[in-house]
Amino acid sequence: MLPFRRQPKASPLDTLSFLAVPASAIEVLPDPAAFRRELLQLIAQATRRIVIVTLYLQDDDGGREVLDALYAAKARQPSLQVSVFVDWHRAQRGLIGKQKSEGNAGMYREYAARLGPGVDIYGVPVQNRELFGVLHLKGFVIDDAVLYSGASLNDVYLARHGRYRLDRYHLLRHRGLADAMAAFVQRHFIGSGAVPRLNAAEVPTTRMLQPAIREFRQGLQGAGYDIPPGETLGPCDVAVTPLLGFGRSDNSLNDALLALLRGTRERVILLTPYFNLPRPVRIVLGQLLRRGCEISLMIGDKTANDFYIPPGQPFKTIGLLPYLYENNLRRFARDHRRQIDSGQLNIHLWRDGDNSYHLKGLFIDDDVAVLTGNNLNPRAWALDLENGLVLQDPGRLLHAKHQAEWVALKRHATRLADYHALESPRHYPAVVRKQLKRLNRTRLDRLVNRLL
Repeated sequence: MLPFRRQPKASPLDTLSFLAVPASAIEVLPDPAAFRRELLQLIAQATRRIVIVTLYLQDDDGGREVLDALYAAKARQPSLQVSVFVDWHRAQRGLIGKQKSEGNAGMYREYAARLGPGVDIYGVPVQNRELFGVLHLKGFVIDDAVLYSGASLNDVYLARHGRYRLDRYHLLRHRGLADAMAAFVQRHFIGSGAVPRLNAAEVPTTRMLQPAIREFRQGLQGAGYDIPPGETLGPCDVAVTPLLGFGRSDNSLNDALLALLRGTRERVILLTPYFNLPRPVRIVLGQLLRRGCEISLMIGDKTANDFYIPPGQPFKTIGLLPYLYENNLRRFARDHRRQIDSGQLNIHLWRDGDNSYHLKGLFIDDDVAVLTGNNLNPRAWALDLENGLVLQDPGRLLHAKHQAEWVALKRHATRLADYHALESPRHYPAVVRKQLKRLNRTRLDRLVNRLL
């Protein structure tokens, strides 16, 4: 008997609805300064709508510059709809380690009292407590453009005052994509009893919102972006699929990320600021290495972590995180030293002075890219409300742009020769060694890795 002929495996993207976006309408911005210029220019030119979704809009020079631009745009164009959505909890506390305050919401109310209505700023509570989940959606919709980045809005993300926090920045000019992302916000956030305005005179407490938050979370389970099926991809187009991720199960973004990784033919590049990969991702990466695929990881050096506290400054417990992540990376590199030696596994550590690193996303082979704010850690995998854009590029129309992005990133990165190149825990500052030992003894380090 002749053996049955195997059917070729379907691509994981074959089952995803997509929007056909001309490759010429997708731009990769080079740095945070360009991101800031583009954002302010888009706001200044807006005529119909501005929908900004971000973790926070900070009370500092960078945040105030954006807020000034939003009010100026509304004054120029009174019919302009301006809505800003930030995390409810993050907006109403001060910075970690600073004195207690009313947070960024105080600035929102001060602007509304001084400049009047027209810029609506909403707080989105994904959970009753910030520790168990935040609004981590990305994407600014301005008229028919989507400015997509993992960056929030403050001085360091916008490269103000000489320092920057590096992220990725993409501009997609496509009305269908802009409509889909704005419609999700309109459908699930506007009008929800759990999503009040933060720049109103009276703001409810979290306790008052708890029943509404439970209902809001239920509504998000299984929610997603409405993309009409049946779109045809032309020879000059890229297939773009926006995906939502929320919760441990029925998480479309997580499922797609795993399916895309499993479908890798030759190589994958993974970007993450915090080396704390979810177990399913670690398993798939191990499978790819055994299959002979080449894997490149880019991670921020611990000194480029936004939680890093330089020696000589007062130490706070949150400063343990960069050391925990470095220990995770050290174990991973030690377990895969053979693949590092052969060049099959390449770990790049990014560092540029006192600037910080916040990149996330995937490049798979030369024809798939994922833009996302997902940190690819257990918290993003199970707790936060996340999204991402999957770009399927069979014609490799974006390959040169993404290759240029990767080459630029490597200018400030060093390939890890082996795990010994990472600082040994024996050489950490005494206060770090003491607290890490306490965490390890009580196994609290595992809990911290899951929650932070």
